[in-house]
Amino acid sequence: MVAAGLTIILSLVDFIGFRAFHPIKAVITFGISFVSAYLMVRFVVNVFIYEKIRLIYKTIHNLKTPKSELRKRLQEERDILESVNTEVVSWAENKQREIQSLKEQEAYRRDFLGNVSHELKTPIFNIQGYIHTLLDGGLEDEEINRKFLKRADKSVERLISVVEDLDVISRLESGRLELNIQRINIVELAKEVIEMEEMKAERRDISIRFNEKYDKPIYVMADGDQIRQVYINLIDNSIKYGSQDGSIKLRFYDMDENILCEVADDGPGIEAKHLPRLFERFYRVDKARDRHAGGTGLGLSIVKHILEAHGQSINVRSLTGENSGTTFSFTLSKAK
Repeated sequence: MVAAGLTIILSLVDFIGFRAFHPIKAVITFGISFVSAYLMVRFVVNVFIYEKIRLIYKTIHNLKTPKSELRKRLQEERDILESVNTEVVSWAENKQREIQSLKEQEAYRRDFLGNVSHELKTPIFNIQGYIHTLLDGGLEDEEINRKFLKRADKSVERLISVVEDLDVISRLESGRLELNIQRINIVELAKEVIEMEEMKAERRDISIRFNEKYDKPIYVMADGDQIRQVYINLIDNSIKYGSQDGSIKLRFYDMDENILCEVADDGPGIEAKHLPRLFERFYRVDKARDRHAGGTGLGLSIVKHILEAHGQSINVRSLTGENSGTTFSFTLSKAK
C-alpha cells in the first residue's frame, strides 16, 4: 500500500518535468525514500513488535485493555523494551513464588492427611482390639472385661478430643466461630487458669506463678473464653515438656497499644529447626514422647488460630540445653 503511493508520487514528479533538475529530484527522491522508510519501519513496529508487546502485557496482567489505552500506556514509557523486560522478569518471579507456595501447600496437605489418618487410626484400632478380645471370651471374665472396657473408654475419649479440636480449628479458619470481644482483666483470667492447672502441675512437681506481683488489673479487649483456652493450652504444653521439679512463669509487658503476654518454662528447650513448624496441626518435635505425654497434637495450632482471629500473633523462642527453657509470647489489644 505504501509502495503504491510512493510510485504514484514519483510518477507525478516525472510528469511535471522535474527530470530536468536532477539535484532537486535527487533531494526529493531522498526525502521520499526517507519518509517511506520511516513509514515502513513504523508500520512494522506497530503491526508486529507492538502487537507482540501487547500480547505479552495481556498475558502478564490478564488485561482487557482497549488498544488505544494500551498504546498510550506504552508510549508513556521511556524505554518500552526495558519496561517489558522488567515486567516479564517480575511476572516470572511472582509465578515462581506461587508455584513454590503451591508445592509447599501440597506437601503440607499430604502431611496433614497422613497425620489425621494416624491420629484417628490409633484409637480406632485400639477400640477394635479391645472389643475383639471381649467377644472372644473376655466378656465372661469380670477382671478382663472391666479392664478392657476402661481402655476402650480412654481410646474413645482420645478420639473425641481429636475430632473436637479439629472442629474448633475448622470453625476458626472458616470464621464460623464468633468472638465475644469484651474488656477483661487478663491478670485475673490468668490466675483462674493457674488454679485450674495446679493439680496437673503438682504431679510433675512443677510450680506455676507470676514473675512478679501484679496488684493492679491489666485490661485488654478479647474474648475471655478463647484467651482462657490459649492459656490452658500453653500451660499444658509447658507441664508436659517442662523439667521435672521445674517452674512455669507468666509475665505481662506494656507495649503501647498492646499488652505482651508470656508463658515461659525452664525445660530442655526446642531445637531451632522445629520452631517454624511448631504451630502446625499435628506437628510433634518428639513423636514417641509426645504421644506418651498425651494430647492431640492440635493445642498450639488452636492457640495460633484463636490469636489470629483476634488480629494478633504468637511467637516462640527457645534454646536447646538443660533448663534453657521455652517462652511463648502473644499480644492482645489494650483496653482504652
